[in-house]
Amino acid sequence: MQYLGQTGLEAMAGADILKVAPGRYASTVEYPKTSIATKLKGIAQVHFADLGSRIFYCDHLGFDTHANQTGVHAVLWNDVSHAIAAFFADLREHHAADNVLMFLFTEFGRRVRDNGSGTDHGAGGVAFAIGDMVQGGQYGEYPSMKAEDLTQGDLEPGLDFRGLYSTILEDWLHVDAKSIVKGSFEKPRFL
Repeated sequence: MQYLGQTGLEAMAGADILKVAPGRYASTVEYPKTSIATKLKGIAQVHFADLGSRIFYCDHLGFDTHANQTGVHAVLWNDVSHAIAAFFADLREHHAADNVLMFLFTEFGRRVRDNGSGTDHGAGGVAFAIGDMVQGGQYGEYPSMKAEDLTQGDLEPGLDFRGLYSTILEDWLHVDAKSIVKGSFEKPRFL
């Protein structure tokens, strides 16, 4: 009970600290009227308020579709793309773009085989690193979709996600990754 009470008090104190962020924020950038754009604008506000946070997280729901994926995902990716463009325009307006790395990832991949109206959860997802300091390109091999190359119907991942995290931890945040990811993994050199 004491731990829960202390955690609640710390959360309330954190909320009070965050209340100052909008008052310290001014921008000419127009963000789209979407949930992901609203979240990214909130992150920009807190980042520019210089409250000491180094890592921000937000989600964008709706990708867990099992039918009409092409149509639904087109709308979702359009929203994500426009929100990210506004966010980075805001960062550049505030001369902060070279200090931000955005990492987009999925919590689950998709199966290769169509279930009749879409695809089901699977392994092997995609991740994107975005920012002025990112060396663009594709890292890792594009997975084979041939039936004989699948693992129980799933794509065979070409990179371990812990290697991606290791790159970010060591080359961006400058902390030792081994204790966090529990080992050493191939680090793609995208930074």
